Amino acid sequence: MKILIINGPNLNLLGKREPDVYGHTSFEDYFEVLKTNYPEVELEYYQSNIEGELINKIHEVGFSYDAIILNAGAYTHTSIAIADAISGITTPVIEVHISNTHKREDFRKHSYISPVSHGVILGFGLKSYDLAIASLQL
Repeated sequence: MKILIINGPNLNLLGKREPDVYGHTSFEDYFEVLKTNYPEVELEYYQSNIEGELINKIHEVGFSYDAIILNAGAYTHTSIAIADAISGITTPVIEVHISNTHKREDFRKHSYISPVSHGVILGFGLKSYDLAIASLQL
């Protein structure tokens, strides 16, 4: 199984940014944990703060990978373009969020990504990514 994890804007700051919300671990460090936990899965990781680059990556792998795990960050609440990119591919996408977006600001309660995703996991910290991988192995 080949899975790409895509993180959107500001997630390159995990471990430094708002640790009370996002924790103290960088995603790069957690990615090593995921690779150890799922040695049978070919995991890749991509991060960008730029909407068009995220769309290009979705297009690039969206017909050949077994799954995409996507944390689109703030683009979740604003990007019809990313939702359209997901609609245009055959690879299933799992939407992931570290925090429970429904317990945060009102604007974070709406997702353009959820209606076009295979599933949504949120609120379990970095373990949300682990849960997404586990859900794909069922």
